[in-house]
Amino acid sequence: MTHLSVNINKVATIRNARGGNMPDIKKVAQDCEEFGAEGITVHPRPDERHIRYADVYDLKPLIKTEFNIEGYPSSQFIDLILKVKPTQVTLVPDSPDAITSNAGWDIASHFNQLSELVDLFTGKGIRTSIFVGTDPENIQAAAKTGTDRIELYTEPYARLYPEDKEKAIQPFIEAAELAKNLGLGLNAGHDLNLDNLAWFKRNIPWLEEVSIGHALICDALYYGLKETISLYKACIE
Repeated sequence: MTHLSVNINKVATIRNARGGNMPDIKKVAQDCEEFGAEGITVHPRPDERHIRYADVYDLKPLIKTEFNIEGYPSSQFIDLILKVKPTQVTLVPDSPDAITSNAGWDIASHFNQLSELVDLFTGKGIRTSIFVGTDPENIQAAAKTGTDRIELYTEPYARLYPEDKEKAIQPFIEAAELAKNLGLGLNAGHDLNLDNLAWFKRNIPWLEEVSIGHALICDALYYGLKETISLYKACIE
């Protein structure tokens, strides 16, 4: 079974545009769970332009499914993870001013840092996932850190999919098979949507989790949140 984790960052972006508490992040997270999502994802950034650190603390006692916190492991982020103790922490190599994640880790260049973080978080009972591309050597290096899972950065797949879906999926199949053979759990995220998600899942049936935010929230403007979650779940079931 592949779980759908809804990234609610974009909901926070809308709230922050006007101040106040509309839409209510806590209510949206609870509604996503009620409508069938198996997880909630947030990605707090240093400038708090969408999810705020205070939001993360507020959400923790409310979430009944899996809570995934992703982000760059700054000292502030590490402190947040150790205090909140989410189900999963996803380590991404974003610079503080990045608009969105745009690459996976170069594991070899950050091996000691990532290995130490994996040891720290798993020692606290937190599942770890490292955001990576499809390069085989990089995935092999990720496995050596001791991480529980990797998350495949799927923007290259999404970009090529409209032109040639077979070519788009092939490196991801190979990366996913390698991860499975190495004993790594497999997540995926970035630019997955209602057009390309089902094909991705069909070719990688052992996928454990997809984290989707921007496209899902955009679709919810047209279909409503409940129907949108149902549509995304149908793609992975």
